[in-house]
Amino acid sequence: MERTTTAHPLRTAAEALWLAFAVAAAILGICLAFGLPGERAATLFSVNICAVLAFQLFSGNSGIVSFGHSAFMGIGAYVSAWLTMPPALLRTNLPNLPGWMGGYELPLVASLGLVLAAGAAVALIVGGPVARLNGASASIATLGFLIIVYSVMAAARDFTRGNQAFYGVPRVTDIWVATAFACLFIVIARLYRDSGPGLQLRAVRDNETAAVVSGLRPVRLRLWAWVLSGGLAAVAGALYGHMLGAFTPRDFYFDLAFGLVAMMIVGGMGTVTGAVGGVALVMALQEVLQRFEGGFALGPLTVPPLFGLPIVGVSLAILLVLLLRPAGLFGLAELPLPPRLFGRAVLPRRAAPAVGLPPVHGGGEALAVQGVTKAFAGLVALSDVTAEIPPGRITGLIGPNGAGKSTLINAMTGLGGVSAGRVMLGATRLDTGPPYRVARAGLSRTFQNIRLFEGLTVEENVIAAALTRGLGLAEARGVAARELAAVGLAGLATRPGRALAYGARRRLEIARALATGPAFLLLDEPAAGMNPAETADLAARIRDLPRDRGIGILLIDHDLGFVMSLCHRVIVLNRGEVIADGAPAEVQQAPAVIEAYLGTRASRGPRTVSPEARTYPTGKELPHVPI
Repeated sequence: MERTTTAHPLRTAAEALWLAFAVAAAILGICLAFGLPGERAATLFSVNICAVLAFQLFSGNSGIVSFGHSAFMGIGAYVSAWLTMPPALLRTNLPNLPGWMGGYELPLVASLGLVLAAGAAVALIVGGPVARLNGASASIATLGFLIIVYSVMAAARDFTRGNQAFYGVPRVTDIWVATAFACLFIVIARLYRDSGPGLQLRAVRDNETAAVVSGLRPVRLRLWAWVLSGGLAAVAGALYGHMLGAFTPRDFYFDLAFGLVAMMIVGGMGTVTGAVGGVALVMALQEVLQRFEGGFALGPLTVPPLFGLPIVGVSLAILLVLLLRPAGLFGLAELPLPPRLFGRAVLPRRAAPAVGLPPVHGGGEALAVQGVTKAFAGLVALSDVTAEIPPGRITGLIGPNGAGKSTLINAMTGLGGVSAGRVMLGATRLDTGPPYRVARAGLSRTFQNIRLFEGLTVEENVIAAALTRGLGLAEARGVAARELAAVGLAGLATRPGRALAYGARRRLEIARALATGPAFLLLDEPAAGMNPAETADLAARIRDLPRDRGIGILLIDHDLGFVMSLCHRVIVLNRGEVIADGAPAEVQQAPAVIEAYLGTRASRGPRTVSPEARTYPTGKELPHVPI
């Protein structure tokens, strides 16, 4: 069953506890069925769940496959060993270890608090560069971190015994401790995934450009997820070390990183259920393949030993999953509450009530573009553009293809920057700040090429933007309900964004932009690709926004009838320069505008269109449209 949308926090907690109960029941079944060998396998299964969920918290929500979390596990294992070993045994192992670093003989739970802090501190130190990267470059950075940590641990003999076994670590991670922490990690990972920061990080994962212009801060979101997951990975490493009793730095190197990443990918890195299921599937596959690794007889045929068979089998499993089911074998599903037991009676998934009109930024101040020039490697896309967009009005921005319309919007919203000039909202200068600050100052936009958070539901797309206003999750859900109703998408709230029809995707982008409570809404060809009925409906909704909310709108579109029927004033760009600025009727008669659209034919006089062509689907007769 696919998840629909971000659940109420109490329901999320209930579903997390239900998954933890299912895992605990499975572990109990393994122990009862297989005795002592089953108990050992179940303990490793629980520790692997902790490790994979620490990975998943960052990688599953950010989309960055991290190879560096096994390094955090190594850090956690050694720190916990220093803290829990008897002083005499620790001095025997590490005679040159500074006294303040160990020999306290702490109980496991007490040491894990310090391990968590140590892992988080290291993650914070190294997290800045990682958080500023994305995709393959970020994954490579985490791989470099793993190599550095392994090299340091292998070389620091006074602290780790180098490549010799660090023995005598108390073996206190038994089935009960491992199972308890596995259940705790399940709850933590699930609560984070459906929290505000978790939802916003998933939005950044899906489309970082759309996220920043909605007011989200990708670097900060990735950094804090990295810090939290690094701390949890250190705890998982400590549990692993206390299960082994003796280990070397190689136990936390490539083999471990590969195995944990494989578990996450096979089950599905996007969900907690998928990560847990991936641990079970890969461990079962490894167990089966290990039995055949030493050779086997197949009827009259004797197969010789196939060393490395488990690694080959898991690698093939990864390739097949990525090819046939990229979201993992468990897809995007989280284990739901059983409805027949209590899923519908307790914590029903009700639609959030729509909230009232959101407050508007800006306080009636104008949006001004003052002498803006933008050049790309010598090509001047905008040249000394000056214009003022008044609040509470709809202003059109038109021009031929390549005139610089989208470039101007990019410059205004911080995406492209400016080569000269400035963009002002009242007394606030916008062109010097990053895009998320521009959005939070009061500018919100849509894109010519639609940019949605494809992996989120319709409602979650809007909630992610509403959260940038400092709202709680419940309040943001109410804002989302209102904005979806405003654009006619209330009935599609639980549908995945990627599943919407084209016209609905356009409207969802507008709803997301409105959820930030902007002073100005910049619409880049919102009616492009729509049929006449959809365009008429959209025109009616846009027309009401300045009156209902007091916001200013800058509208770009190539459908001149659509623009002229809505706008109080029209600005015309051609070759990066303003060639006309005035009322729609005046702009249509301007010789420079006619020439820009019709070239040399402008000398033959303005070309008019029939009365039928001047009647827009709303039924409103347009003013004279000569171009």
